[in-house]
Amino acid sequence: MSSEFRLCRPSKPASFRHELATVGAGIPKKANKPFVINKNPIIEHPKVLDFGPKTIVSARFWPAQTTRYGTILIMQLHIDALTKTYPGGTQALRDVSLTIPQGIFGLLGPNGAGKSTLMRILATLQEADSGSARLDDLDLLHDKPATRRVLGYLPQEFGLYPKVTAARLLDHFAQLKGIDDGRKRRDVVDGLLRQTNLWDARNQRLGAFSGGMKQRFGIAQALLGEPKLIIVDEPTAGLDPEERVRFHNLLAEIGENVIVILSTHIVADVADLCRNMAIIHLGQVLATGDPVELSRNLRGRIWQTEAARDAVESYRERLPVISARLAAGRRLIRVYSEEQPAPEFTVAEPELEDVYFSTVRRAA
Repeated sequence: MSSEFRLCRPSKPASFRHELATVGAGIPKKANKPFVINKNPIIEHPKVLDFGPKTIVSARFWPAQTTRYGTILIMQLHIDALTKTYPGGTQALRDVSLTIPQGIFGLLGPNGAGKSTLMRILATLQEADSGSARLDDLDLLHDKPATRRVLGYLPQEFGLYPKVTAARLLDHFAQLKGIDDGRKRRDVVDGLLRQTNLWDARNQRLGAFSGGMKQRFGIAQALLGEPKLIIVDEPTAGLDPEERVRFHNLLAEIGENVIVILSTHIVADVADLCRNMAIIHLGQVLATGDPVELSRNLRGRIWQTEAARDAVESYRERLPVISARLAAGRRLIRVYSEEQPAPEFTVAEPELEDVYFSTVRRAA
């Protein structure tokens, strides 16, 4: 796949980022921000085809996206037919295929659905039995050194040295990431501590950090080296509401410029953060799309009534109940049905939770 930009009188390919202000006709002079990833041009290796008044710059494997600034190129992660079976016969992944664009992508599924297996394969920590995964022209599964150079990973569980300060350990991780220049490393570490709101705690020992602070430190280390692909596995589990909001804001900021895969069983995380998502269950992808559109597609098929606690089982025996939950002290029964399931039910506005539960339960 190839795409094209038209630039006006660029001096040389190396100045591409600065020349983006003149892309196309009528674009504001400071309109280069949407074209920049981590202070680098979206086209990392532009190929100048013609040094005429309107030079054409092209790059392979970058799909195009049209914005009010013109056509820009974006990254995509292509996963094709990934399969993984563990010793003993447990099939964790069954021909998983996904196309993941730039931004935050939600991978939603219950515990044991195969989410962590998929994340570990993409992070080069496990081998797939078959299938492929490519970040544009990079083969993630077979070129592991190159994959690790563009990857940031926050696993579901990770250990920290409790007696080491945040600044010291992040500096150590930066050295392991290959940032050898001391002044540059200090600037990078200081910048990430500020970005993750840990600057004031930089000299505290990590053993004194709260759960939310540890998660933010985990994101700081994942951002070392300006990764293009960031994987976060169940990042908000156990966080209090304030830390959860802070973490959401941080992920939203990061997701503007790179691919972030958010693996979670918490529906609200995907509803709040993601424009694209997939539902995975028993190792299979059951649904993909925009969370808002997936919810809209259920309009007219989600029905709700209030019920006493001892009536819930009776409803489950008779109707396709997708959830029974408390809301403001009331027990609400929600049912998926093409028509009104019983006189006491009224049609309800569908939510992403309805998409999730109805999809998983219809596949069971």
